[in-house]
Amino acid sequence: MSISVICTVKNEGEAIRPLLDSLIQQSILPDEVVICDGGSSDNTLEILAEYKHWLPLKIIVVPGANISEGRNRAIAAAEGTIIAATDAGVILSPYWLEDLTRPLREGAAQVVSGWFEADPFTDFEVVMGATVLPERQDIQPEKFLPSSRSVAFLKSAWAEVGGYPEWLDYSEDLIFDMALREKYGAFPFAETAVAYFRPRSSLRAFFRQYYNYARGDGKANLWAKRHAIRYITYLIGLPFILRLIWREKKSGWLLLLLGTGLYSRRPAERLWADTWGWRPPSRLRAFALIPIIRLVGDVAKMLGYPVGLVWRLRRQGQLPG
Repeated sequence: MSISVICTVKNEGEAIRPLLDSLIQQSILPDEVVICDGGSSDNTLEILAEYKHWLPLKIIVVPGANISEGRNRAIAAAEGTIIAATDAGVILSPYWLEDLTRPLREGAAQVVSGWFEADPFTDFEVVMGATVLPERQDIQPEKFLPSSRSVAFLKSAWAEVGGYPEWLDYSEDLIFDMALREKYGAFPFAETAVAYFRPRSSLRAFFRQYYNYARGDGKANLWAKRHAIRYITYLIGLPFILRLIWREKKSGWLLLLLGTGLYSRRPAERLWADTWGWRPPSRLRAFALIPIIRLVGDVAKMLGYPVGLVWRLRRQGQLPG
């Protein structure tokens, strides 16, 4: 069975090189690599052209395409029976393609979940990765919905579910995963097929990322209960605690510290393992960042979700499902 790796890019410039280099170093090489450019205005296309000497590259340009449209165009142009999807800005482990596609090549599955891990460059990014990204033991493989930075499927399965939802700019891979899950059941999990990517390097970039994710959730009508719990916690639970602090300082502060500790426990456990050898002051500052990052992420979600929900409500009857 032939294998096509697909990806979308826009204004990646030099940042696209690590992905392409990691594709060259795969234990098995793809039959083709199809990259859809969404209309880059920098030197992305020139850099891609360089790699035609080392990779079986097919480059298509669709100006203005969002991620879903770009993936669909790349898959439609692909000649492979098996599609392995990834993203610009990642580095693939050397056995990524071999391990990710094995169940498909053996005829044992229609879809395979890959894995992803943080590739931090700074101390802040170490904390960011530990705070927002799960570890392998945090997920249930049979329920895991893979990111499209590390997933493989048959091209026929993509066609069967209608491809990626082009009406959606964020959370599109979850909608695609859910359609595949409904059609084919749970996916095999290739935990050794790892895509490494750099976490957001600032709170501003992180806020923007989670705002967009939550807006996508609202547009796609995803995770309504989770978002409701968050609103209840911050709009009812937090004011109650602050009022308790005002009236009965000790019990209020104790409750706030207890809640913050419970909320930060799992990220703190991950960070503890990631910061062995750090000097005590640096380590202390790192742990102090966890509740700040979580708070920023929650505020971003609470602002983004209703924006997406209003967008959806205004288009009732126009969206699939």
